[in-house]
Amino acid sequence: MTVTLFHNPKCSTSRKALELLQEKGVQPVVVEYLKTGWDAATLDRLARETGVGLSGLLRRREAKTGELLESGASDNVIRAAMIAEPVLVERPIVQSDKGARIGRPVECVLEVL
Repeated sequence: MTVTLFHNPKCSTSRKALELLQEKGVQPVVVEYLKTGWDAATLDRLARETGVGLSGLLRRREAKTGELLESGASDNVIRAAMIAEPVLVERPIVQSDKGARIGRPVECVLEVL
């Protein structure tokens, strides 16, 4: 089974998720999304597989997130904002054949192993 970690190495929670996966014997494919960016298909798939929708993938600590949510932005606007500013996506996210989970709290990633 392939496990992918959408990772920001500067984030302590993301680093903890990587450590937890490795402790469980999982060597994930690590995607540093701040470097690679996002595409619409990946965001839509993660929104669906996590069950939180596109707005649920937004990182709440970003000022722009509040603006998007308060304005009632459509999924198309939210998706475009996440593609333009990858930092708007919550981290870490782990994806496997069993689905995807946002790692907050970090132990949630174990649900898809």
